[in-house]
Amino acid sequence: MARIHDVNELKTQAKNLRKALSHTGTEVTNAQALELVAQSHGARDWNTAHAAAADMPLWQFGGTVKGRYLGKPFTGRVIAASERGPKHHALTIAFDKPVNVSESALMEVPRKRINATVNTGGRSISRTSDGQPHLVLEAA
Repeated sequence: MARIHDVNELKTQAKNLRKALSHTGTEVTNAQALELVAQSHGARDWNTAHAAAADMPLWQFGGTVKGRYLGKPFTGRVIAASERGPKHHALTIAFDKPVNVSESALMEVPRKRINATVNTGGRSISRTSDGQPHLVLEAA
């Protein structure tokens, strides 16, 4: 089965497939589109694809990642990783381009590398004062 990153990505593909088929005069239900997308990724059915997507981490050691750090978008690479229990991992991420984490227009505070502990959903356990996770990983 091909690498499946995100359930929402699969659902978007199914929606786009329905729309494209509709333009050709072929109407399919949402369930049929989900099954077709799952099969296109090598899964037996939608439930298998959904389970595989849910089990796929948003990162791999040495792999590329993208997301938001302190609300700022980034791309980078995981240069270190270790388990911190069954549902958490400590990651070190080297950014492709430094991320300016300053909220002030008068100064820059660039970060080239960060350490963060993330849950299986790719969200850091550390939070800002308004409750937002410091790091949010997205499907690459």
